Amino acid sequence: MKLSIVLGTRPELIKMWPIVRECERLALDYFILHTTQHYDYIMDRVFFEELELPDARYDLNVGSGSHGEQTGKMLIKIEGVLREEKPDVVLVEGDTNSTLAGALVATKLGIKVGHVEAGLRSYDRRMPEEVNRVLTDHCSNYLFAPTWKSRGTLIGEGIPEEKIFVTGNTIVDAVYRTLQKASKYNIMNDLHLQPKEYFLTTLHRQENVDDKARFAGILMGLEKVANEFGISIIYPVHPRSRKRMRDFDLQPEGVKLIDPVGFFSFLQLENNARLVLTDSGGVQEETCILGVPCVTLRDNTERPETIEVGSNILAGASPEKILECSRLMLSKENGWENPFGDGRAGERIIEILREVMR
Repeated sequence: MKLSIVLGTRPELIKMWPIVRECERLALDYFILHTTQHYDYIMDRVFFEELELPDARYDLNVGSGSHGEQTGKMLIKIEGVLREEKPDVVLVEGDTNSTLAGALVATKLGIKVGHVEAGLRSYDRRMPEEVNRVLTDHCSNYLFAPTWKSRGTLIGEGIPEEKIFVTGNTIVDAVYRTLQKASKYNIMNDLHLQPKEYFLTTLHRQENVDDKARFAGILMGLEKVANEFGISIIYPVHPRSRKRMRDFDLQPEGVKLIDPVGFFSFLQLENNARLVLTDSGGVQEETCILGVPCVTLRDNTERPETIEVGSNILAGASPEKILECSRLMLSKENGWENPFGDGRAGERIIEILREVMR
């Protein structure tokens, strides 16, 4: 079996790391194709270094652009690589433009496609990620669902059961294997923070930061939370979000803006936060695994398991609702069970691929 791993963003690097690690351990014939959808050091290269990932064999340097422009460039460049390399299977992860482009090209070339983290749905087609998830699932040959709920979603959409494998989520593998190493990083000292004496936020999704009124409402909600609890909010600002803050002249009070940080530093910030407020799907999962309460700054989520176990709540963009949800999550016990698996998803995915590709 010759395997191509297509990725392009920070979350994909983290969630594909356990799979790459397993390929290395078994000395499999594989290569990494990196679209460079995330393309600067703090959003990309630092993760290769921290996770000790081998360099990508192909780095496409696609960079930013509109969804159509970016995806179009990826389709052209990925096709050239796959025609030359002729892998037996292409593995993609999640819901990015890189995910969709890799799956589409492989399908058109008659190459098998495996989708890691299949079956997630927000049921909001206004989100580009939702369109990417649905299309990728429906052109994949092997769907690696993280939970039984996501498996049920796929079956409900008519995907044959024999294509679906419940594996757990590779983010659990990544968190379990790197948490001890993350504790050695100095981000807490650098920011003069004490455990459970700060809140953490991430905010980057297009539907939030590209809408001035919505972005302003969320930032006002963060100000209200900081004021009520007298605790500072640490906000590693995504480059897209920082640009929009400048464009819209938004300057939140009580929120400490810092540059994006590496995975280990961010994991340490998450693990020691009293509360996390986010619009990130991956952060919803990570906080659930770590036992840290989460407030999701969206109207929906493709991680309903976090809501069901009680680790997370939807707050939307209303300042009053954000404050109300923060109060509620801070009053709860955090003894929920992790619904995303036992930390062996990467092993299972490779084991399944080796079996089905014989």
